[in-house]
Amino acid sequence: MTVRRIMGVETEYGISVPGHPTANPMLLSGAVVTAYAQVHGLRTGRGRWDYADEAPLRDARGFEMSRMMADPSQLTDEDPTMANVVLTNGARLYVDHAHPEYSSPEVTSPRAAVTWDRAGEVLGAQIVDLLAQDPGAPAINLYKNNTDGKGASYGTHENYLMRRSTPFGRIARDLIPFFVVRQLICGAGRVGIGQDSRTAGFQISQRADFFEVEVGLETTLKRPIVNTRDEPHAEADRFRRLHVIIGDAVHFDVAGLLRVGTTSLVLGMIEAGVLPDLTLRRPVGTLHEISHDPTLRRLVELADGRRMRALDLLWVYHDAAAAYLARDGGSPDADTAEVMTWWAQILTRLGEDPMSCAAEIDWVAKLRLLEGYRDRDGLGWGDARLAAVDLQFADVRPSKGLAHRLRAMGRVHELVPEADVLAAVTNPPEDTRAYFRGRCLDRFGQQVVAASWDSVVFEVPGDPVLRRVPMLDPRRGTKEQVGALVDTAAGVAELLAGLAS
Repeated sequence: MTVRRIMGVETEYGISVPGHPTANPMLLSGAVVTAYAQVHGLRTGRGRWDYADEAPLRDARGFEMSRMMADPSQLTDEDPTMANVVLTNGARLYVDHAHPEYSSPEVTSPRAAVTWDRAGEVLGAQIVDLLAQDPGAPAINLYKNNTDGKGASYGTHENYLMRRSTPFGRIARDLIPFFVVRQLICGAGRVGIGQDSRTAGFQISQRADFFEVEVGLETTLKRPIVNTRDEPHAEADRFRRLHVIIGDAVHFDVAGLLRVGTTSLVLGMIEAGVLPDLTLRRPVGTLHEISHDPTLRRLVELADGRRMRALDLLWVYHDAAAAYLARDGGSPDADTAEVMTWWAQILTRLGEDPMSCAAEIDWVAKLRLLEGYRDRDGLGWGDARLAAVDLQFADVRPSKGLAHRLRAMGRVHELVPEADVLAAVTNPPEDTRAYFRGRCLDRFGQQVVAASWDSVVFEVPGDPVLRRVPMLDPRRGTKEQVGALVDTAAGVAELLAGLAS
């Protein structure tokens, strides 16, 4: 078993014009996408995304929802927005409902997932700076968070490629308990309890209170712990794409690494069928209760009657992964070893003193920061100044965002060097199909009519027919396979001829 698999992270950014709370977020989000596209010479518009293989209403439980019954937010293949651009790093930047969304390129390791996710933060800060330099543009700001504190929530989603042969019922059974307790190691922290933050307090997760059911297809209504959207963006008879909507936008490298790394390992055990039944008695209620308890004392009750701390249940998953890796014999690969080491270390330190994880885990760092303000100024949890600090923590601007300022002060354990993150803003990963997509945008951008996760559509000079290059295998189109051809082709016609030969 290995932690390595095709994965990616999608982040919807909070958006506002300070001092103008009624500004239209759809228009603002469109301005964000358009501004970046124009400065970098990228074509934008709805036609820039190839929707041919999109199937947002196909359910992993074996049916497809009627379009008449679907909420409009589910019809992502009918998105009317014209603000949509594919980036040279292989990512997608577009307007998702009322938010600009950065969908990272496909990567193969947790460390790479952290790298290209952080690249989205840098890109967001660059856009804010671009707009600030335009006297005619609104003073837009972006926040890498998941709620406005007033009842609205926006997502951070993860995607993992899995074997289609794995029964979906087993996936849901084994993932639900894990997702309920995973927030301890990758929650972003939040001021306020309840969807509208009406109750004063602090909680571990930004998203937990917005989940209402265990399993379902929706992402904006009746949010499920396990989402059933069955849209693999790969060979459908071989693969499924697990679309994870229960997660927080995190700034810290270790939290980001554990978010995707531990999940990938749990998926490996699910595929192998080696996990014990850890079904919880009340998954949704327990999810909320754990989030509301930063002391980590809350007990969870399993369906079989056992009671344990959420931290202890995470240890069960960790120990199962360690035991399964030991069966393979030999040493795990470097990526797997890194995740296992951090997983054990963070669980141990959370058990001894949660505040010792302030350099690695977002919610702990935020809580320590907020407690400092509370102690200094005698603030209660209902004080609006604490909510303002919470928001400022997520500000994408390096000079304003408190997470960025903590990093600059050396108070964040950094796994990915800043130089690697900056390179990832414009360069794609080299070991997935994102390389071909990104490099084609870089070299032949004006001839790329549209693209998607599994295709690139070209306009060939002199040819009246558009040429679509399918890429259903995420591991094909890498630098090793096509790098020399993309770099040396004199034009799109030569590139396509080379691919066909």
